[in-house]
Formats: sequence, C-alpha cells, structure tokens
Amino acid sequence: MDEAQHPVPAEDRHAPVMLQQCIDLLAPALQDPDSLYVDATLGMAGHAVAVLDACPNARLLGIDRDTAALDLARTRLEAAGHADRIDLVHATYDQIPEVLAERGRSASAVMMDLGLSSFQIDTAERGFSYASDAPLDMRMDPASGGPTAADLLAELDQKELSRILRVYGDERFAPRIARTIVTERAEHPLRRSADLVALLDRAIPAASRAHGGHPAKRTFQALRIAVNDELTILTRAIDGALDGVAVGGRVVVESYHSGEDKIVKAALGRRTRSSAPPDLPFELEEHRPTFRALTRGALQADDDERQNNPRSASVRLRAAERLTSAH
Repeated sequence: MDEAQHPVPAEDRHAPVMLQQCIDLLAPALQDPDSLYVDATLGMAGHAVAVLDACPNARLLGIDRDTAALDLARTRLEAAGHADRIDLVHATYDQIPEVLAERGRSASAVMMDLGLSSFQIDTAERGFSYASDAPLDMRMDPASGGPTAADLLAELDQKELSRILRVYGDERFAPRIARTIVTERAEHPLRRSADLVALLDRAIPAASRAHGGHPAKRTFQALRIAVNDELTILTRAIDGALDGVAVGGRVVVESYHSGEDKIVKAALGRRTRSSAPPDLPFELEEHRPTFRALTRGALQADDDERQNNPRSASVRLRAAERLTSAH
C-alpha cells in the first residue's frame, strides 16, 4: 500500500514512547533563538513534532537511514506547520558529527529513539514482522544494498547464527534454533517470514512457546539487529552525539534491548564520572566530568503507558547534559 494512502494517519499509528518525559528533558536546552534539535532516529517524527510544538525557538535536524521514513516524516512535519524549521538528512545516526560539521553547527539537544519504528513494522513487505508473510529482507535502508536476513540465514555457519540469536535476541534456545536452521536450509531455503516462523515453531519446545510472548519475537529482533549492524553503529553514534552537543546541550536516548542499553550506559558513565585516580588528594580540572546525568539510572514507562503502548514495555531512558567543553 502507498504510504500516502494508508487508511490510518501516521500520528494515530505511532505513539511516541515516554513523550512528555523526553520533552521535559530536551526543552531546557532548546530555549535560545535558533537552537538546534537533532532527532537522530527521526522515524515517523512523533517525538520531533512534539518537541517543535513545545519549543518554538528550536530548529530540527532530522536524520534517518530509511528514505521512505524521511518522506513520511517530512509530510507530517509540514502538516504540523513546521516546514520552515526542518532540515532532513538521509544518513545513519553515527554520522551526526559529519552532518553537523557540514552545517558548521553544534547541537543544542540530541534525541535517539532506538530500534524498529512503527512505520517499518507496518510496511509488511520489508519483512520485519513475524505477523505477516513477506520476503525476509529487514534492511532499514534497502537502497544501500548489503545482505538481507534471508542471506544471513543461508550463509552463516551454525556457531555464528547461535551467537547472533543469543547476543542480539536474548534467545535461550539459540543453539537449538541455529542447528535446525542449518539442518533444514539445504532443502528448504528460508526466504520468507512465514518459513522462519514455521521453523521456530518446530525448534522451540512447546512448553516455552506457550508463554513469554510470540516465540519468533527474539529471533526476528536478533536478525534485524545483525542485518543493520545496529550495535556497532550505536557505539559510534552515542559518542558522536555526546561530542556534538554544545555546553548546556542535552542527549536523550531510549533503548529497547539490553545490548543497546549497556552501550548507552557505558558511554554516559565515561562522561559523567571523574577520571581522577582514586589516590589523588584533589581533582584536577582535566579529570572533572564533562557531563552530568539527568536521570537516576534508567527511567522506565509507567504502568499506564505500558498498558496503552506495548512498545514502551522494554524501554530504558537515559539522559545527560554537557557541563564543559572536552578537556
């Protein structure tokens, strides 16, 4: 279906996770005239529209690796009356430093809402969803080439398949699933999502399929992360975002997977802790942290939001503010 003809408007299909908390954390850095808000994972622009509504002095630099999502976001932002305040860029979010350098700017605030967007889930032919039969593609930027999920299932050895499922999907039956894939793929190549769902139904014990959500969820998540190299990109992106904000600037990140949150927590920890040796009698300027944490640990969605917006169930939100320029 053409996105412009979708029967349900974008704003009704996508409920931004922890939206008010994000606005409250970002807004103090977006009060000055011509302040720059970088939405590094623009998606359907749910957070971006709300932030621009709340911060009339801010301009948006929106980044997404999915050209179809960028087109949808532009339409939504223009319909919200923000056409003259937006600059949308096709890039991965680890390119924040380059995108800012091209504009000769630093950021006032950066937002990252990680993982899969509602738009990508809704676009059945992309193969992200286990609920619809489609080719196993899973590339967030199909035009860029690169291996699909079907390619990984066909080419990776059993050990690597098991590692991907275990590390990226927290799948406790990873060895069993990987063994089944390798055994069956010679005669029955896994090219469509329905083929993979059927295989998982055979590979995962019945007792485990009966609870804990859909049995295919973890495998589909793991393949998507592997296809798009998401954790490697995030490792570069979080440091790029922290480097890219001006003094007083803020970085807000929403993670949905333990591997993502681990990377974000470590990066923020390095910037918000003193680097002084423990036996030093006083703290030198070069050892002082350059950021302060804005959240105590990771914030989670409340019970009401979890009930009304299933995507919020696993969210972990962390944020920090730049105190000084880098030493």
